[in-house]
Amino acid sequence: MLMTRQYPIGIQTFSEIIREGYVYVDKTDLVWQLAHYAKYIFLSRPRRFGKSLLSSTLESYFKGERELFEGLKLMGLEQEWTAYPTLRLDLSSARHMPPKDVRQELENILAPYEREYGENPKETTPGMRLGGLIDRAYEQTGRQVVVIIDEYDSPLLDVLHDDGRLAEMREIMQEFYQRLKQREAKIKFCFITGITKFSQLSIFSTINNIVNVTMDTTFAAICGITEEELTTVLRQDTERLASVNGKSYEEMHTMLKLRYDGYRFCEDSPEIYNPYSLLNAFLQRKVQNYWFSTGTPTFLIHQLQHYKTDITSLEHLEVPSSAFDQPTENMKDALPLLYQSGYLTIKGYDREGEIYTLSMPNLEVRIGYSKGLMPIYTGLDDAAVQSGFALKFWRALKQGDVEMAMREMQAYMAGIPYVEGFKKKLEEAATKEGFYEYTLYLIFSMLNVYVKTQVKCAGGRVDMVVWMPDTTYVFEMKVSGTAAEALAQIDEKSYALPYAAGDKPVVKVGVRFDAETRVPQEWVVETSQRV
Repeated sequence: MLMTRQYPIGIQTFSEIIREGYVYVDKTDLVWQLAHYAKYIFLSRPRRFGKSLLSSTLESYFKGERELFEGLKLMGLEQEWTAYPTLRLDLSSARHMPPKDVRQELENILAPYEREYGENPKETTPGMRLGGLIDRAYEQTGRQVVVIIDEYDSPLLDVLHDDGRLAEMREIMQEFYQRLKQREAKIKFCFITGITKFSQLSIFSTINNIVNVTMDTTFAAICGITEEELTTVLRQDTERLASVNGKSYEEMHTMLKLRYDGYRFCEDSPEIYNPYSLLNAFLQRKVQNYWFSTGTPTFLIHQLQHYKTDITSLEHLEVPSSAFDQPTENMKDALPLLYQSGYLTIKGYDREGEIYTLSMPNLEVRIGYSKGLMPIYTGLDDAAVQSGFALKFWRALKQGDVEMAMREMQAYMAGIPYVEGFKKKLEEAATKEGFYEYTLYLIFSMLNVYVKTQVKCAGGRVDMVVWMPDTTYVFEMKVSGTAAEALAQIDEKSYALPYAAGDKPVVKVGVRFDAETRVPQEWVVETSQRV
């Protein structure tokens, strides 16, 4: 039996991880390169991807805590080990606060360093206090100061579309961050992390010489776990997880890859595993959806609603390189935020046209994303979807019994509770076929079934294609019209033809939904090995 190892779930302090013997994937060579790359650096990564641990590692390095790096890659790179005065400011505590409380929280964050380097009663704003701290640390030590700001955008995310609070928050944050530019001669290194890229709001207008390494190939793997790291440093953990779950190593590796891998942060990036989910799977010995354990972030849902995002389009998007450089406050759609927050990732790149192909990274994101958006886009209660209906529907499809699956869906949708306040929106939406595409898309996605809507083919666009392990389903849906007409459209426009060459049977399903009851009223099914 393999020995249990300690996993640093919820521990973001480098010194504690090293001293207490927690599992640590050594990325200190990249940390050293980052520390010598530029004076002002910004890095964006999704939540729970190790930004705080990276910040803590930089802090230990610049404070000269050499003993923590014994046996790690950085020891072969660093020769001097100079200790610099280091201010590490974690702004995550300023999340979901009104502007007046954010100002007070910034002062609270600075207070411990004022106890170390002194304070000046004439400094009456957070920015003045930050500037004073840099001055005093520089004067008292005779060395330049390192400033590390983690989750810099936390105070800003909730006020993007609230003009009143946004103006006040902008004033507070600009006054705070401008001191970093003013003290450039006294700063050795400044590192800033967050999820989003703001420009006029804060840092990117105040510090005009900041280097954004978010899509820099050099640092593509600085946060998260690579395939090589999983199969070497973490191989014994995968073996143990496989043993506990009655799987072979190869089977478990495939399960982990499908569930947690797939993130790419630039065109030449290796695929990256979500570190939070991977370590939780090792600790709890189950392959489940951990990244969404606290739910879909509120700010993301607000963005999707604000921009009226077509959620079914996110399986495959082609966008120009300029799409990634939109400042958050000037966005014309939710795409930059979806990418920055990890709901979309790079799946391909056309160098000649400078076009990126984006999609969801993995099954965990697809399932969690669907669960979080189910009540928002369809009014359906996601808990009800995941109860008895989900298992019955999935089993029926897996067995190839489409009749049973559709009867289960009809019974479920006829009696389903809709979220409060959705009735008026529902009455309007239910008259359009797109509503049922959204509904089925989210239901299939929550069931861990790969589904695409509005799939292009030579004859036009098929409403929905569903890939099960043993069968491919081609759906055409009608609100006005009949199920027979929907099936005839599949044949007339050869919607199923692209899937005929495969080794799985193709099942064509024509469905008519009733706009008043909002249930599948009738359906026609036709199965063929060759179409």
